[in-house]
Amino acid sequence: MTASVLHRTSILAATLACFAVVPFAAGQDFTDYSGRELYQRFCASCHGSSGEGDGPVASMLKVAVPDLTRLAARRRDAYPAEQVRRIIDGRDIPAAHGARQMPIWGYEFASVSVSEPDAGTESAATLIDRLVEFLRSIQVESSK
Repeated sequence: MTASVLHRTSILAATLACFAVVPFAAGQDFTDYSGRELYQRFCASCHGSSGEGDGPVASMLKVAVPDLTRLAARRRDAYPAEQVRRIIDGRDIPAAHGARQMPIWGYEFASVSVSEPDAGTESAATLIDRLVEFLRSIQVESSK
């Protein structure tokens, strides 16, 4: 296989893998999902089931997928909840990452099925809060 064909094949495989393991949220109701369930459904394909950045899609991305278990350890054991929330909902893009490859879950979660028309934003915030708290629960302590 030539390098060009191999490159195109790997891009196609990465794209298909993303669609297979990160299903589109629109029209589905995830309001009863725990933070762990949301993480496994939407994040584990890139970040790995344990959050260490070793998901099945990670090697196909242009930037290294961060180890989410060490967010606090890299900050003297202070978990950056608001920064994590802002990255998940799309308000912040880490400068070192260049173009954003991570989905903006604030938009995706706002489209979940809800009974009241204006409840989408509130529902999205609730789902993101669950993810933020789940990520807090998987933090490892720094070796100081």
